[in-house]
Amino acid sequence: MTADSNFALFDTAIGACAIVWGANGITGVQLPEKSEADTRARILRRYPGAVEAAPPAPIKSAIADIVALLSGAQQGLRHSALDLAKIPEFHRRVYAVARTIPPGATMTYGEVATKLGDRLLAQQVGYALGKNPFPIIVPCHRVLAASGATGGFSAPGGANTKLRMLSIEGARTNDQPMLFDRLDLAARPR
Repeated sequence: MTADSNFALFDTAIGACAIVWGANGITGVQLPEKSEADTRARILRRYPGAVEAAPPAPIKSAIADIVALLSGAQQGLRHSALDLAKIPEFHRRVYAVARTIPPGATMTYGEVATKLGDRLLAQQVGYALGKNPFPIIVPCHRVLAASGATGGFSAPGGANTKLRMLSIEGARTNDQPMLFDRLDLAARPR
């Protein structure tokens, strides 16, 4: 990363996130680590030379949208400009499809692959999403395994973070109990 990369930390309902930007748009987003200091350290490892700075208006807007989304608003982030210059072409295509999934909705890896023209690309879709440098803006958390289970999630907290984000958005997965699944039916009078 060159010295013209900047970053800012910001508070959300799930913890301190970070966003990195350069002259051509957002180059990365970091989900919360255990502490704000850990989030900052992760950014500096991922983007050596990045400088903490006050975000310009387009980045402030993206931050506000992320904060709103993680607070339960059905906020879309498709207008946030991403710098895709160093992103492989296939990953760009996967990210473009993922960005069409609205808050509260999900797709499977196979459905994303089908939209790309070949359902057999599901594993490659999973790999591309695992390399996603823009979590939340490219909502990889909305892509599930074929069974509706969460599947993997490479962000801090793994699948628990993915489930938490989906829950905030009101999305359902097969990993989440239905309302009455939590009741102990043995304790009910007969």
